[in-house]
Parts: sequence; structure tokens; C-alpha cells
Amino acid sequence: MTDVLTRIEGKVGFLSLNRPSAIHALTLDMVHIMTAALLDWRDNPTVEAIIIDHAAAPDGDPKLSRGFCSGGDIAFLRNSALNDGGVSGRKFFHDEYQLNNLLFTYPKPVIAFMDGITMGGGVGISQPATFRVATENTRFAMPETGIGLFPDVGGGWYLSRLPGRAGAFLALTGARLDGAECFEVGLATHYLPAATLAEAKAEIAADPTRADAILASYADAPPPARIAANLDQIDRLFASDRYEDILAALEAEGSDWSAKELATLRTKSPQTCKVALSQLQDSLSCADFAANMVMEYRIASRVLTLPDFAEGVRAVIVDKDNAPKWAPATPEGVTDDLIEGIFAPLPTNEEWKPL
Repeated sequence: MTDVLTRIEGKVGFLSLNRPSAIHALTLDMVHIMTAALLDWRDNPTVEAIIIDHAAAPDGDPKLSRGFCSGGDIAFLRNSALNDGGVSGRKFFHDEYQLNNLLFTYPKPVIAFMDGITMGGGVGISQPATFRVATENTRFAMPETGIGLFPDVGGGWYLSRLPGRAGAFLALTGARLDGAECFEVGLATHYLPAATLAEAKAEIAADPTRADAILASYADAPPPARIAANLDQIDRLFASDRYEDILAALEAEGSDWSAKELATLRTKSPQTCKVALSQLQDSLSCADFAANMVMEYRIASRVLTLPDFAEGVRAVIVDKDNAPKWAPATPEGVTDDLIEGIFAPLPTNEEWKPL
């Protein structure tokens, strides 16, 4: 079975993720299949647009169709960190980021259907799209700080450019947004009922020049976005780029909401929370998306083999005891020198480069 189904239908090239048992989590082979297809279609005059979606499970089991893309192959990355010094893991990040950048700079419209779980690597292949479609099934998150990683695949670029401090809040807490919330903060350009997606795709395949109008014709008014009621306090309590200040602000607030978010942050890797705040801040000064990916590859190359990543995956995914032993254990223990080392340039021949 091919983990990505590629086809041309009408005037559209389709990339349909097809690894349902893993909620379509990306492997290096999947990254390579998508990249090759996009490069082939880029200069093909019969392909006028790209659609990225996920294939239905072969047996129709809705549980196997519950996600667009749950992320990257975390087990593979942990194995690399533990057994080959991060060599194969860095290769995965390098090539995945090339795919992310290819999508961001693609000369033809890209439409991503974020129907279901859209996390980590799934964010990386949907947020570069011209049109990003959410549904009532969408569950969007960048939960990496909970496993000692950071919101990569362009997360620094996208999250730092959300309204107010919503991006910092999402990067630190890993909060899950539904489709209405994605639409509210601009992570989705359209909100469609899931039942209409097949018809919308068929119409777009017939006439990609009308993609925006076709999506608008199927669009539904989303229900009230829960995050809207919290944006003011997010802006106020997550205002600082200093992690200790955010923790202190939440503690001083003393509300049920702030107590819940503070408890959430206490479960995250202090190291990668500080990394995420620096990443979002630095991204705003990046000249373009490729410069952002150079920065994120430097971070990934270091964080991959630091203790928190293997320990976080162990605690959350392998042993599932949800009791990671972070090192350093406290925000105060994460020094400026440690963060600067994570962000430092790599040797020239190891730096990330776009295709």
C-alpha cells in the first residue's frame, strides 16, 4: 500500500495521505513522494492547482479516517536520537522542511483540507496552502513542547503572525483548536461541513481558477469560537517573551482559567518552552520563509539529541506514564547560554537549504 496516493483529476494534482493506522503521520518516504509529485506538477501545464487531503480508510472504519495528519514519525525520530546520534532524524527534518518550503513558495494554488486531526507535520503541509479548509472535525495543535520538541515545520512563522499572543499561547500549551477556532484566528481560510468536501473537491478539479468561490459557496457559518472569549486574557497573560514572566502572570491572576493553563505549562519541557518563545520572536525578523526554516533546522538539529526529546516521547507515547523527567527540570535552569547554543549557526556544509 502506498502511503501517499498521487493522481491527476481534471486540472488538479491530488496528494492524498494514506497511512490511516497512524493517522497519516508523515514518514520520510511520504515526504519524498509528495516532493517528487510537486516538482513534477510544477511545470506541468495540465495541472493548475494542488489538493492535499487524506484518503478514506479502505474498510470505511471512521476511526481510521479521523485525521488529516497527526504529525511526523515520532518513533523514528526517537530511535534516531537514541541509536544513530540523530543522523537519520536530521535527514528527516531536512527533507521535510524542504517540502514545507516548496509548498510555501509553490507557483500554483494549493488547497489543504484539514478534516480531522491536524498536528505537527500536518500543520507543516497545510499552513503553506493558499486555501486552508477546516471542518467540524478539525482538531489543530502544535503539541511539541509536551514531548521536548518545539513547534517546527514553519510553526515559528505561522504562530508568530497570528493575532496578538495567540501564537505564543498555542506554542507553549499545545492547546487544541477546533475548526471554528482555526477560522477565528486565521489558521483556516474557509469552514465547510465535512459532508460537502467531496463535492467541493470535484468542482475545484474541474475549474481550479474558481477554487476560492467554490469553497465560499460550500462554506458554512462556524459555531462560536471558544478561544474568542479568552483572547484578551491570552494577550495579557502571555504578553512576555520571557517564560518565567508568563508563569508568574498566570499564577498571580488566580482565575480558574489561568490555574488550568499554568498546570498545563508545568507538564511541558522548560527547555523547549523557552526555545519556542525565542523561535517565534526571531521568526518575525526573518526575511522570508526559507530563512525561518534555516533557523528551525538549527534548532531541530540540536533539540533532537538533547535529553528532553527522547524522555518526552518515552513518557507520553512509549510508556505513557505522563511523568517526564525534564533536564533542566525548571525554567530557571534553562540558561541563556543553552538557548543560544541551540540557535547557533551550524557548520556551513550542514546548514539547511531549500530545493
